[in-house]
Amino acid sequence: MSESIAEEEKELANAGNPTVNWPVLIGASAVILVVTVFCLISPSKAESVFAATVAWTTEWFGWYYIALGSVTVAFVLFLAVSRYGRIRLGPEHSRPEFTTTEWAAMLFAAGIGTDLMFFAVNEPVVQFLTPPSADPESVQAAREATVWTMFHYGITGWSMYALMGMALGYFAYRLNLPLAIRSSLYPIFGKWVFGPGGTAVDIAAVVGTMIGVATSLGIGAVGLNVGLYLLFDFPQGLTVQITLVTLCVITAIISSYTGVDRGIKFLSMLNLYVTIGLALFILFTGRTSFLLNAMVLNVGDFVRLFPEMTMQTFAFEDNQDWLAVWTLFFWAWWVAWSAFIGLFLARISRGRTIREFVIGTLILPFVYTVMWVTIFGNAAIDQILQGDREFGEVASSSPEFGFYALLQEHPWFTVMAFLATAAGLLFNITSGDSGALVMANLSSNLKHVQQDGAPNLRVFWALLTGGLTVAMISVGGILALQYATVIMGLPFAIVIILVMVGFMKALRVEAKREDSRAGFVPGLLSRRGGYPEHGRPLPWKSRVHRVMHFPDREEVSEYLHGPARTALAEVVEELREHGADAAVRLVEASEAPPSDLPPSQGLTGEALELTVAIDEGVSPFVYRISHERVRRPVYGRLAVEGGDYYSRLEVFLTNGGQDYDVMDYSHAQLIDDVLDQYEQHMEFIRLHEGAGS
Repeated sequence: MSESIAEEEKELANAGNPTVNWPVLIGASAVILVVTVFCLISPSKAESVFAATVAWTTEWFGWYYIALGSVTVAFVLFLAVSRYGRIRLGPEHSRPEFTTTEWAAMLFAAGIGTDLMFFAVNEPVVQFLTPPSADPESVQAAREATVWTMFHYGITGWSMYALMGMALGYFAYRLNLPLAIRSSLYPIFGKWVFGPGGTAVDIAAVVGTMIGVATSLGIGAVGLNVGLYLLFDFPQGLTVQITLVTLCVITAIISSYTGVDRGIKFLSMLNLYVTIGLALFILFTGRTSFLLNAMVLNVGDFVRLFPEMTMQTFAFEDNQDWLAVWTLFFWAWWVAWSAFIGLFLARISRGRTIREFVIGTLILPFVYTVMWVTIFGNAAIDQILQGDREFGEVASSSPEFGFYALLQEHPWFTVMAFLATAAGLLFNITSGDSGALVMANLSSNLKHVQQDGAPNLRVFWALLTGGLTVAMISVGGILALQYATVIMGLPFAIVIILVMVGFMKALRVEAKREDSRAGFVPGLLSRRGGYPEHGRPLPWKSRVHRVMHFPDREEVSEYLHGPARTALAEVVEELREHGADAAVRLVEASEAPPSDLPPSQGLTGEALELTVAIDEGVSPFVYRISHERVRRPVYGRLAVEGGDYYSRLEVFLTNGGQDYDVMDYSHAQLIDDVLDQYEQHMEFIRLHEGAGS
């Protein structure tokens, strides 16, 4: 394991230091600074402008937000069940870095925060007392209240995260494009995405991310202020809330320089268990039978009502204010966070198939949401049904008190409130730290997908996020944060449509490439003997040698410079005889192939590359064999001499690694393999380029 870590550290060192993407940094920070200064200088004016802009956005683009959520759900589900579901977020030979259990735990951690505590009690109570369509406090209102909360925190929002995570993972790990939003638009606009247009897209992503993080920090600060007031008699108000935001910013800055990311990750996982414990505490100290029955009923109602809810615009009802405060706010919030969480999901999902990714990101977090929301939401509604009107008024009119007010109705309030406040505080700190990291990455030119933006850049974004959060709280508290989210989420909501189009276009090319492989079996030559050659053992003995041989770097280098280079040179000479523009050369593995793609990431050392230019505007043929260091397999009890790792010569084409090793191929076998891949590429051009798509 230490050897593997050393190899990875060496790759990162060779990749070079990341640089600042100044256009993105200046553009995004200018937008945020203008909003922040405007809010601080003229809070009342800012509040009225926000309200008027939200009214305009709701009137003219409310339908767009609703349609976007529905289309995104349909799109990611289609990818999961279609032939595209088999495609990996990475080269074909890549496999998941994390186990399913570890991956699921990180998905949970990504979707939990103080805002879920905030709304799990408040929204069900509001929807029960003042429902959008049903009669207030009716059985129908009670059944739909918790379902609305599940809807706003459920599958639709996670489908937006899934879309961005898939797109970022696919283009970064499979096509070797930078881990940035602009890369997902490459199939639509080509090299344009590396110019001003792509800069505008990344600016929208950074602004949306900051608005989303600031909203969570603001809501968390208001809620935590209540917890500190109830536990330690801290005063309520702007001063304490600003102090809490400042604490998050300071922690993010310290993390940038001291490297406490592992500690933050540990605390996030600890918070997961604490919040599950809180939910189980409410379940078993409350009316357990009622809560379990209500949970089952809510799930059934969700399945029944989801198609209606997902397209609900209230066109024939005067509910536009409700729509703006609830569904539009949540959809804009999910949009704003999609670049942030999408980047995180991409980082932990390399090697998973699209089908695995979609199923995991839609189902696993939603299971947690169902558990949390149904327990707290139905417990709150039951409290009102038992005659506690005062609780209902507090939970609906002062949402920051709702969660703690429910805890007060159960035993051991001080212990439970302390755990909830501690968990909420640490969630807020984690959000501030990871948000600054993601914004630093989005405003940097990273040379390796495992690199992060410079610490100084993280400090800058942490400070700016803190300033924006304070400004938003000063303007109008939680409502101002909701307004800002609806407004600022709109530009990136347009980007999401373009991401879907670009991703689909790339997947269609992938499908045609797969079709062109029909009749070709890459790697088959490793299982056949090839032609008899002077001085080489019989074919079946060659196969035994390949199976049992685990070469080191020196042997691979000798083969690359000798037999492999000779064989590829002969292919080039013959292709030139037939008029092809072919060449072979030794290159650095990190060097870009002769196409529009940027340099590949994560490969180091020498590689041997054969290229054949086709026509202008048509993808060239690229056959590259590169050194890769992998863990040695274990065959039952068979002891194998040597270390834990050995070297392979992996074949890389323009679409990434092909998951087979050509080390020790005979002269004829290697030539046959090159020609097989060349014929397959020409078939791909006939199917794809010739069709004009």
